[in-house]
Amino acid sequence: MNNSKIKKGFTLVELLVAMVITSILLTSVATLSFALGSASEATNDTSMKQAQIRLTTLRIRDIIKHSNLVCWGSNEDIALWVNDNNNDRKININELVYIVCGSGRDCLQICSFSGDTEIELSSIREYSTCWWSEMIEDTECIYLLPECSNVSFKYDVNPPQAKFVNISFEIEQKNVNRQYDINTALLGRADNLIDCDDDCMIISDDD
Repeated sequence: MNNSKIKKGFTLVELLVAMVITSILLTSVATLSFALGSASEATNDTSMKQAQIRLTTLRIRDIIKHSNLVCWGSNEDIALWVNDNNNDRKININELVYIVCGSGRDCLQICSFSGDTEIELSSIREYSTCWWSEMIEDTECIYLLPECSNVSFKYDVNPPQAKFVNISFEIEQKNVNRQYDINTALLGRADNLIDCDDDCMIISDDD
């Protein structure tokens, strides 16, 4: 009696089906990996922006809260007499700090000056006018939020009488613009040094 060996192999149809299934599996794995990578990148980007917002809020609140006076304020910038370093009861240019939003209202930065030139309150203007260039050539600027939009400054009353300051801005997160607000009040103001005679605000020597 002869034993015959039956040899079995994959048919062409079976090979094609196997290839299709393998392709589907590989595509699914690749899609899942891409989705996880994108989600991780988005999470990291959001976390970084939230950290920037927190640091910016803390820094700006600290500066405004401990300032002596809001010397100038518009919807694009604010000038603050942050301290009286030499206790002369006068504003020196190195005691002045600006918080500005840039020409496109797309950033938040702090600008400060060097030198010890005495300045009058009535001479302080918008940062963009470069009114200070006659006394000093340049300023030192630090970016707090390099990427934001629709930055705006608001006050309870017009400076230099202003006590409450609101700075609003928008940050894009996950393709959506979210608005943030920094609300701060000056703890103490040098109102006793302001002389309003003749509508010319200056820092005086009077108590």
